Amino acid sequence: MYNFSKRLLDIVLGFIALIILLPVFIPIIIILKLTAEGEVFYFQERIGINKSRFQIWKFATMLKNSMDMGSGSITLQNDFRVTKIGVFLRKTKINELPQIINIIKGDISLVGPRPLVDKTFSAYNEEVQSKIYNVKPGLTGIGSIIFRDEESIISAVTDEDPHDFYKRVIAPYKGELEMWYQEHCSFFLDLQLIFITGWAIVFPETRIYEQWFDDLPKRKF
Repeated sequence: MYNFSKRLLDIVLGFIALIILLPVFIPIIIILKLTAEGEVFYFQERIGINKSRFQIWKFATMLKNSMDMGSGSITLQNDFRVTKIGVFLRKTKINELPQIINIIKGDISLVGPRPLVDKTFSAYNEEVQSKIYNVKPGLTGIGSIIFRDEESIISAVTDEDPHDFYKRVIAPYKGELEMWYQEHCSFFLDLQLIFITGWAIVFPETRIYEQWFDDLPKRKF
């Protein structure tokens, strides 16, 4: 019943969001086509449910072949690979909105662990790797909410390679958060996380999740 309700919510809210956001998408598409390198969408292979593979949709915000430049799969604050319009799209999270198409297709859900590329996925320990995609990945989730400022967290570390820091500090805690989500999976929890996501957009410094979920793994940094 939970999976059916979750899928129904994804389809209904996905189509509603797509219709509402079309007036926003059209000018962004035009701007992207006429600026930077003329790329509108960015497609990248990600890991989905049961470790299946799919192509994620995003608005293009970085230079072509950016995975082969700079810090690779990790994006830093003020990253030279991010285009001028890309800075705005990433800051407002508008670049993530084309994933509504992935939601409608069934690649991802509104709520779940973020679908990762192989390199960041491999930063998880074996237990998390074996369990994290037992559920469908999502556009938002407890890990995405708490690490919405991940770029600035990593950028603040100057005495360690960003990939090493991610594997040593961020991945273990994010893994705990995603395991917590799987233990507490429910339709009501998904609704709570959708609300908190919207709340965090308006109030970026919020930690309302700490008040709502008193058994949430504690942040260690």
